Amino acid sequence: MPECPNARVPESAMLRQRLCGALIVRRMPHAEAPTLLRESALQPPSPAMLQYLTVPVTPFQQNCSILWCDETREAAVVDPGGDLAKIRAEVARLGVTLKQILLTHAHIDHAGGTGALARELGLPIVGPHPGDQFWIDGLAEQAKRFGFAPAEPFKPTRWLADGDQVMVGHCTLAVRHCPGHTPGHVVFHSAQAGRAFVGDVLFAGSIGRTDFPGGDHDTLINSIVERLWPMGDATIFIPGHGPESSFGRERRSNPYVAGT
Repeated sequence: MPECPNARVPESAMLRQRLCGALIVRRMPHAEAPTLLRESALQPPSPAMLQYLTVPVTPFQQNCSILWCDETREAAVVDPGGDLAKIRAEVARLGVTLKQILLTHAHIDHAGGTGALARELGLPIVGPHPGDQFWIDGLAEQAKRFGFAPAEPFKPTRWLADGDQVMVGHCTLAVRHCPGHTPGHVVFHSAQAGRAFVGDVLFAGSIGRTDFPGGDHDTLINSIVERLWPMGDATIFIPGHGPESSFGRERRSNPYVAGT
């Protein structure tokens, strides 16, 4: 397996126990149905809730996420880096309707399948920030470098900026621009669900690499401290690789950002 280009992984962070697998939808073998949180039938109807399923794709086991509104059953896929048949099978199994593609950034393992999926299903591409245009332009070279299948070129339907919002059915995602790993990296935050889809900004026990073109360590740390920590220690984040964690746990124990 080629080296994953996205994460710094100290030994202490490897093979960590999954922290929050059952809080909205457990990350589970595909044969099982997702476990959804439901209120008692005796309580009044609650607002639409965001649900999600994490689907590891590509040789780098990138955490593609299928998000959906439990009221409308409308869905979005975050970072379809590859293995499109696997993603489409999960969408069909969940019985949701895929409406859009959301991109955190344009590294090949996150964006490699975007062009093909958008063409096949007629989906709009939302994100990332325009700072990643050069990574989109270089997808073919990225594919060759890391041994991926050729990636179809694409042009985002909508670029994103800090403070934007994206709707998935009746559920709102806030957009935060978090450069450092790449210049155009964005994060999607559901305050209602207490979840953040952070791509390769932060990992359980690590942070994103900053040694690629456009990367910058100080900028990445500032993004984490100024854009992620204000979401609250209790927020669970879904990283681009590896297990989920909480911002509170990372503030206490992550060797790269502890105490910030």
